Amino acid sequence: MELNGVLIEDEYAEAFPNWACRVVITAINEKWAIQAATEATGFATSAIGCPCEAGIERILDPSETPDGRPGVAVMFFAGGKKKLKEQVVERLAECVLTSPTTAVFDGMPEAEERIDVKLHFFGDGYEHKIEVGGRNCWAIPIMNGEYIGEEEFGIVKGIAGGNFFIMGESVPAALMAAEAAVDAIAKEAGSICSFPVVASGSKVGSNKYKFMVATTNEKYCPTIRDQVEDSKVPEGVKAVYEIVIDGVDEAAIKAATKAGIEAATKIDGVLLISAGNFGGNLGPFKFVLKDIL
Repeated sequence: MELNGVLIEDEYAEAFPNWACRVVITAINEKWAIQAATEATGFATSAIGCPCEAGIERILDPSETPDGRPGVAVMFFAGGKKKLKEQVVERLAECVLTSPTTAVFDGMPEAEERIDVKLHFFGDGYEHKIEVGGRNCWAIPIMNGEYIGEEEFGIVKGIAGGNFFIMGESVPAALMAAEAAVDAIAKEAGSICSFPVVASGSKVGSNKYKFMVATTNEKYCPTIRDQVEDSKVPEGVKAVYEIVIDGVDEAAIKAATKAGIEAATKIDGVLLISAGNFGGNLGPFKFVLKDIL
């Protein structure tokens, strides 16, 4: 099929189950809310080598936050509840509590599964309980006033690894399309792109180095197209970028995929949209591009 004149390959993205947590970070202004969110979601692109996958879900209007201040919703994904809790605790403690004027709130208050994130001990006995926007929080005295935070967060069984490939006739064309896709996905609730844009697509293991858990996916590398017998790079393609999507459920990933592809195909120079999978060996979730579109 074609969309906006761009060929959509009859492929599917393969994804796997993961636990997800959504946290709302607020601050005195949007700049500092984004700064804290950016720090908290750092080094969290891929479960291959990072302790979790994380990213900014979307910017929140003050009317959407418990304390009526500018905010950012971030999401964290990990393979188990214990690991997810560890990452949320460490990232809020080291990156958000330390940032000017911040507060944190549960982004999934309706979730049945919960994790404890007890940071109030940092107050060394000077902390106290407080209610903010109907939420039970702790206030910890710090050098610019008080850090306010809930200490119980909802978690759900989410999905990681949704994806699609953007193939362009040049690096600028493909990159511009990838940027457009990520911008469109940022408007969709319930999903994140843990990578801004993936330039180094990977495969499981190695053909040559047995100690490597993941190596370059040579089938999608344009510069060695003639050296790879089963290359998936069509003639004329000079750059391939992958958009990876984690979401709270299948509907969220489908909506993000659709929005991203529609945006990418509007950019001149995009020749093909495809998706990556491992023949069903990675995970139980399959996102068929033509069905989503």
